[in-house]
Amino acid sequence: VTIPNKPSRIAGAECPERSVVSGADHAAAMSVQEYLEKHLLPRKIEEAVNAAVRAKAADPVLFISTHMRRAAPAVITRVCARQILDSRGAPAVEVDLHTNKAVHRASAAGPGAPEGAAVDATRDVEKRRLLAKAVADSVRLINGKVSEALVGMDPQQQAQIDQAIMDLDKAHHRTEVGANAMLAVSIAACKAGAAEKEVPLYKHIADLVGKSATTLPVPAITVINGGTHAGNNLPIQEIMILPIGAKNFEEAMQMGSETYHHLKDIIWEKYGSDSCNIGDDGGFAPNISSITEGLDLVIAAIDRAGYNGRIKLAIDAAATDFCVGKKYDLEFKSAKKSGQNFKTGDDMIEIYSQLCSEYPLVSIEQPFDKDDWEHSKKFTTLELCQVPIVLFIFYLLSGAHAIMHLQVVGDDLLMSDPERIKRAVNEYTCDALTLKASQVGTVTEAIEAVKQAKDAHWGVMVSHRSGDTDDSFIADLAVGAAAGQIKAGAPCRGECLTKYNQLLRIEEEFGSEGVYAGENWRTTAS
Repeated sequence: VTIPNKPSRIAGAECPERSVVSGADHAAAMSVQEYLEKHLLPRKIEEAVNAAVRAKAADPVLFISTHMRRAAPAVITRVCARQILDSRGAPAVEVDLHTNKAVHRASAAGPGAPEGAAVDATRDVEKRRLLAKAVADSVRLINGKVSEALVGMDPQQQAQIDQAIMDLDKAHHRTEVGANAMLAVSIAACKAGAAEKEVPLYKHIADLVGKSATTLPVPAITVINGGTHAGNNLPIQEIMILPIGAKNFEEAMQMGSETYHHLKDIIWEKYGSDSCNIGDDGGFAPNISSITEGLDLVIAAIDRAGYNGRIKLAIDAAATDFCVGKKYDLEFKSAKKSGQNFKTGDDMIEIYSQLCSEYPLVSIEQPFDKDDWEHSKKFTTLELCQVPIVLFIFYLLSGAHAIMHLQVVGDDLLMSDPERIKRAVNEYTCDALTLKASQVGTVTEAIEAVKQAKDAHWGVMVSHRSGDTDDSFIADLAVGAAAGQIKAGAPCRGECLTKYNQLLRIEEEFGSEGVYAGENWRTTAS
């Protein structure tokens, strides 16, 4: 099919009543012709029509419009931010990134949200006031300088976009634009890049990482909350379950959900209905003060659900929250302190070691203060192990012995900071990374943190943050980065379920090609 270079009827030629073309009509006709030639429209339309003919398109108009749309490269035309509320009702940032083809939305929780019941009421009010101001400032910066810097850029060029954002905030802790505000823009750009390539978001992320994306992570499902995330007396922040014995992610979530509801029944029976309230991450918050008491409840729930041996335990101590000087106050939330629970770092090592010997505990996150490198190293080098000697010898001979000891995860210790990760690798102060993209600020920096952890043969746990939004980006990040682990809270609360539900959709898209990390939850990332 050949399209004429010049239109045969333009500006009134098709009207039989008009036999004379005025000067104005002649100028209009010329402008249409010039417009067509300037944008090479005859050639582009001809190519689209020929493509429709070759494809024998059932709907040629739809086919041609899609073909023409693909032929036009996407560029960013505007970035618009607004203030929304996160899962705690605190101010957060939402971004709409406009291209010449579509609008892509992303959100990130505001920085420094107040934590739980332990926060003093007066300071809490002041922190929220400062947080609201910080978010409002970020919104103004995004709508102004950030938008101006990104207009005209190709959304597929993630590294270039992130560098442009970073150039606007050279402060070490991203205090000018704000790490969370930067992240919302970066995620929106990442979504736009995937749309332009016409691939799922996880596939686009995998391309950025340089890996294939076929592995679904094991969920670290929160079932009990404590620490600053709940109003009980439990000092540690979370007790989690890992359904590593599931055959796929769908079954993993079924196992986790069933165990969660059995746990509710057990708590109800033992402590009453008022103990079934939930904490910030959706875990139950019974008024317990002992870590062992919490673990016993979870073990009972696993047993009642019939998943003994198929579900393992993990805890997030978040010990920075109860570190006082160089000691650890396990009664930091109690008004009446016994004085018996003020522990040294060595005492904490003994407590954790005892827990590992008595429970199927496979991972401990942030067991010490963020600056307690000494005891973090001392504990990690113990390489605590529950594996029967026969299995241990088998794994030793297969060269995979590194996966058999307890995983020690760095959160506050690392803050996803390249220099702190480097130090931890050199000093062996942990052997896994909690990846919170909000700690680094951009998708590119998050990917670099993953690569750094993988190079060290560490585990990688992609994590939400307490006080999150309903953006499901970390689900795609966990798959795209082949992390093997994801921590997104309980099978409860909308901001948690958006992540888990997105992973269910991704597994459905994979079909038979999808692989659940399962027993390989730590080695997938390496």
